[in-house]
Amino acid sequence: MTDSDRAPAHPICIDSYGWIERFMGGPKAPDYNRVIDRVDVQAIITSVVVLCEVYKRVKGALGEETALRDVAALDRTRVVAIDRDIALEAADFSLAHRLHLSDAQILATARRFGAELYTSDAALAGLPGVTTI
Repeated sequence: MTDSDRAPAHPICIDSYGWIERFMGGPKAPDYNRVIDRVDVQAIITSVVVLCEVYKRVKGALGEETALRDVAALDRTRVVAIDRDIALEAADFSLAHRLHLSDAQILATARRFGAELYTSDAALAGLPGVTTI
């Protein structure tokens, strides 16, 4: 797919689950691949929390070299650090929706940029701005 074939640059966010499926060839990888491959890589918002979770999971399963390669692929997206505003919004989401802090941080990051969050995490299902795969 060429850049001209990709969808307009409306931002999306893929949670850790989606990237792990893609990188490790999980059963939902084809679904995540369709979502990821249809947009320009710079339209993908990636929380630093996702980098941490993906690196940890892939390194544990496939080794450091593979994990570093996968993180390098994520570095091509728009990687976003957790700042004060995202941290406070994440705490509010965590309290309001009984979310694990990492899920809340990823959700707050997506919302900061008006990005649709794609996930297979049942804890996030049904929340506004979240598409469950």
